[in-house]
Amino acid sequence: MSFNCSKSILLTLFLFSLSAIVRAETALVVVAANFSQPMAEIAEAFEKATGHSAKLSFGSSGKFVAQFESGAPFEVFLSADSEKPLKLEQAGLTVPGSRFTYAIGKLVLWSAKEGLVDDQGHILDKGGFRHLALADPKLAPYGTAAIEVMKNKGVLEKLQPLFVQGENIAQTHQFISTGNAELGFVALSQVIENGKIAGGSGWIVPDNLHSPILQDAVLLKTGAENPAAPALLQFLKSPEALAIIRKYGYGIAG
Repeated sequence: MSFNCSKSILLTLFLFSLSAIVRAETALVVVAANFSQPMAEIAEAFEKATGHSAKLSFGSSGKFVAQFESGAPFEVFLSADSEKPLKLEQAGLTVPGSRFTYAIGKLVLWSAKEGLVDDQGHILDKGGFRHLALADPKLAPYGTAAIEVMKNKGVLEKLQPLFVQGENIAQTHQFISTGNAELGFVALSQVIENGKIAGGSGWIVPDNLHSPILQDAVLLKTGAENPAAPALLQFLKSPEALAIIRKYGYGIAG
């Protein structure tokens, strides 16, 4: 092979690599607090698979909506419910046809203390605790689900004076893990490891005690021209991403 030919091949490879780097983009993604751990894993797998990256911000779905409506430059929204992405869609802030359910949430009554919460949730009836943590039901779907559970068990009125409300499910988990509340309602994804509750004690709440926690994702119009944004939503439907979602205890739609 001649020197000029080798030089030409090297130049072609360099230009190809440079082109790939130029094409790789970063999606600005806001994620419901309950989905922080699986999404961190998914973002890492997404970058390996596509070259694109995702810059993640975690927090309350309700607060994020207000930011979108005020013109915040986020591109992808992974909500803790289906209502908020629908609201954004109806307001014309999303790319039509991009909304879908990426996960179905699981609620758990959890305590950092071993043996405190029984596997049937009878502690809610028996009492004997001073504080019960839950996410603010006005902002967080997991908080709404927790209220439904207590209503269906007939203990809401009795337990209401004991509530300690977190702004989101991450803060709620912090209240419990630090002992500021003896127990509370969090997402199963926050306490699961290898298919079971990793520490403390908990009751995985049966689905028939609350409305389904359908978590929807949507592409915001601000991300329509960024190839990384729709690519991330497509990756969320891939077998690799679905395996991660299931690992954290979520259900899959369809």
